[in-house]
Amino acid sequence: MNPDVFTFLVGGRAGQGVKKAGEVAAHLFARLGRHVFQMDDYQSLIRGGHNFSVVSTAVREITSHTMKADLVVALDERSLNLHRTHLADAGVIVCDACASDGGVVSLPMGEEAEAYTRPELRAGVGAVACLCAAIGMDAGGLESVVRSEYPDADNNVAYARTIHQLAAARIRGRFALKKGDRERPLLTGNQAIALGAAAGGLDFYAGYPMTPSSTILHFLARHDEDLGIVVIHPESEIAVANIAVGAAAAGARAMVGTSGGGFALMEEALSLAGMAETPLLCVLSSRPGPSTGVPTYTEQADLGFALHQGHGDFLRIVASPGSVAEAYLLTAEMLALVWRYQAVGTLLTEKHLSESQMTVDFDPASAAWAEPVLGGGDGYVRYERTEDGVSPLAFFPSRNPVKWNSYEHDEAGITTEDAGLIAAMHDKRDRKLAPLIEHLKTLRTVNRFGDDGPVVVTYGSTTMSVLEALHVGSLTATVVQPVYLRPWPAWELGDLAGREVVVVEQSSTGQFARLVAEKTRAVPARVIRRYDGRPFEPDELAGELGSAFSDLGKEVPR
Repeated sequence: MNPDVFTFLVGGRAGQGVKKAGEVAAHLFARLGRHVFQMDDYQSLIRGGHNFSVVSTAVREITSHTMKADLVVALDERSLNLHRTHLADAGVIVCDACASDGGVVSLPMGEEAEAYTRPELRAGVGAVACLCAAIGMDAGGLESVVRSEYPDADNNVAYARTIHQLAAARIRGRFALKKGDRERPLLTGNQAIALGAAAGGLDFYAGYPMTPSSTILHFLARHDEDLGIVVIHPESEIAVANIAVGAAAAGARAMVGTSGGGFALMEEALSLAGMAETPLLCVLSSRPGPSTGVPTYTEQADLGFALHQGHGDFLRIVASPGSVAEAYLLTAEMLALVWRYQAVGTLLTEKHLSESQMTVDFDPASAAWAEPVLGGGDGYVRYERTEDGVSPLAFFPSRNPVKWNSYEHDEAGITTEDAGLIAAMHDKRDRKLAPLIEHLKTLRTVNRFGDDGPVVVTYGSTTMSVLEALHVGSLTATVVQPVYLRPWPAWELGDLAGREVVVVEQSSTGQFARLVAEKTRAVPARVIRRYDGRPFEPDELAGELGSAFSDLGKEVPR
């Protein structure tokens, strides 16, 4: 249990406004100055199935949801049955016209909605009304929330007031929430990625909708004029990658986004970018695979795929953010790196970060800016063999030929099969690695949290779960999160050699544990894995970490 956290869970059928109700709750808590984390669980269905949104809030920083809910609003019988086990000890379940028992409050939410058009869509508004009653908000406060968050305001306010009055008679003020210090912005991981790219100078985004990356496309398309970005939706992921390569060759800072299946289709184009030395940033937001997998759930099994995407030898940069705030800054940083070194970069994340929403604290103006090394003039050649391997760029229109080539080529970009030139151009491209590493040494390539206790190594969105689990379990540990995965930041992680560590990841085969062992010579004494498509739940993870620490002979404070 986590007594300093309040959790609201709303569940129902797809089409009942469950996700929206969670978003409204998150914004309500944020306006109280509290920290917030919202996670949505939904099936790949437009109607029917089961959806739920869980929103956790605290006056301290919170890095994950918790499934032990203080208030559960079940909009159908299936939600009632599924979420009974998620109720906290002193929690309350409110359900729509169900058979009341000791711990359940039944309200006629569906019956009251029949007085309005499209009654199905009123259900989520009813859930918000129940929440407002439970935290002691009066009808005036509820009306302000509904008018700011929902269309058809008059009807929704009237309905919400009815449900609020009914709920207040049973649960008014059951949960008193303290106000936090100040209001903070709320962002999903995908919104942070989109805004970070824009802050870094993004000119062009191409994407084919594929959950969980789709909302990057949706967000940028909605704000294309605000951000000054060209956004297109081509006919396939192959077209996405090829168009982006062309856009980058014309001088546009380009980014693409997809999930595992789409990233597989992009492979040939990314290899083309490797040979042509085209700056290209790819967002890979993972879901469980292989093949179609489970489209709306989370996993970290694309790690090996991301590290080795594309055939042949060429420079690859792979990084993975461990929080929504880091997603913003890292995306801008990666865009700058791919343009500085004319390389292919992969920003690797997962559904849990992409689609979860949390309050963030960072300086938007601190984002890196993508700036190419420019050249041109008399005697210009596109692939000049420089000391650091980075050739100055020129774009059309130009008084000198500018030839980008996917075939092996000489400095001018002219196709070659000469043995000496082939080796020389390989050497030229490979020379970029050393200066890239020297530059990475000036950046934050590894995050460390704590400096005592057992060492826990994790990465990506699982970092958020680990940090919250340590807080929930009152556990002391040193958490090591590599941000950059290729090139591996060996200069930061030499102290792990020979040490026993606990690895936490979302892969059935322990891909990250093998990478850690290979790169650091650390000993993964315990690998905590989850691979059912759901993110780690902090209470459960705290128990597993405590057990692992005990096995290592470390004292487990409680």
